[in-house]
Amino acid sequence: MVGGPEGNVLASRRPPRVALSAVRPCPLASRDSARHNPHMTPGRLCIIHVDLDAFFASVEQRDRPELRGKPVIIGGDIKSRGVVSTCSYEARKFGVHSAMPTRTAHQLCPQGIFLPVDGAKYQRVSREVMTVFRRFTPAVEQVSIDEAFLDVAGSERLFGSAPEIAARLKREVVETTGLTVSVGVGTNKLIAKVGSDLRKPDGLVVVQPGDEAAFLAPLEIRRLWGIGPKTAERLHGLGISTIGELAALPIETLARALGDHGATLHDRALGIDFDPVTGGGEAAKSVSHETTFAVDVMDIAEIERTLLALTEGVSARLRAAGIRAGTVVVKIRDSQFRTVTRQKHLSEPSDLTDTIWRAALELARPEVRGKKIRLLGVSATQLGAPEQISMFEVVDAKQRAVVDATDAVRRRFGDAAVTRGSLLHRGLPAPFERDPASAVEGRVGVPKIEDDVE
Repeated sequence: MVGGPEGNVLASRRPPRVALSAVRPCPLASRDSARHNPHMTPGRLCIIHVDLDAFFASVEQRDRPELRGKPVIIGGDIKSRGVVSTCSYEARKFGVHSAMPTRTAHQLCPQGIFLPVDGAKYQRVSREVMTVFRRFTPAVEQVSIDEAFLDVAGSERLFGSAPEIAARLKREVVETTGLTVSVGVGTNKLIAKVGSDLRKPDGLVVVQPGDEAAFLAPLEIRRLWGIGPKTAERLHGLGISTIGELAALPIETLARALGDHGATLHDRALGIDFDPVTGGGEAAKSVSHETTFAVDVMDIAEIERTLLALTEGVSARLRAAGIRAGTVVVKIRDSQFRTVTRQKHLSEPSDLTDTIWRAALELARPEVRGKKIRLLGVSATQLGAPEQISMFEVVDAKQRAVVDATDAVRRRFGDAAVTRGSLLHRGLPAPFERDPASAVEGRVGVPKIEDDVE
């Protein structure tokens, strides 16, 4: 174990074997050669995973010095039935964690400081951090508001080896934003992700090529992608508790217990992962906003106003990014936790609030009638630049002028500078992006990683 000002580094006994080459992406052996030739040439040390430490809470502690060193819990009022979005490390000592009901968090940590989610601020800081990452490589795959993968195989001539880039990246994030990140460096995304989780906060873990299986072996199986509670329970029934024990289990046994997923998990237990870093300006897949009501809602007027508020946020982001949507999707969850999604293809792609809202209303009205609604969401998909997806759209010139003028005022004076009359003094939540695949501010889709496969 090597320590330093950049955090803790988990290194093998050998020095890094990094070739100074501009080839990208990081080369990997084939799946068959990996499975049948355990002595294959190790992959290249060029993948970095970066995770902001307790992101929302850290931003608040940065901006409000009186909160530093105190248990900060982001997730709203303890009287509501919201959930914890994240919490500071001081709060985690009391057992508080993300996705926990805020009421439970208050019982565990009554001295905790509960703050609402400030989505706009967190997204702004996230963009600042991603800008730092892109100083080192264009191959940045942002998988959520607070984490990303980087492929630095083409950056070594400029910035040095992957571990050197990781250490420099950590310093520059602190200098630029005042926030700390935990970083993992490996030959693939799986290893880098596991590494970044091990030494939080402010950690740096490097796994040398060829050491992947040994690195994973002592870790608990829940550390591995694709193993959720149910899969872990089945593996525990087979006497498997560590990743090394999983790797030693015959593939046939895993296949009988878990089906085709068993072979995939066996590969991962050996540190084999072929998922590439997909970045460098790929198109976003969707823009979506959702909200959970503090109290279940049956009032149709309130539901429709909430849909309007959500649509305002979605359409504003479409216009800011210079793109339009061809499909509108609504998500509805009732008081019995039944969730439905419905979608509608627009006759012409649009970025206008009224157009998207009318489609959302048409989809939602049959699904909310006579029900108590817990959650609403609006998404815009099939995105593209106006000239790419429509040459024949006819929009009233006055309507477009009003929309452009409203956007200009909001950019200068803030989102609250211009508000629709129907939304005034309604106490509706500010739209907040919760979908990691919604990436119009230069982000890309999430990797295909299973939380659990049953």
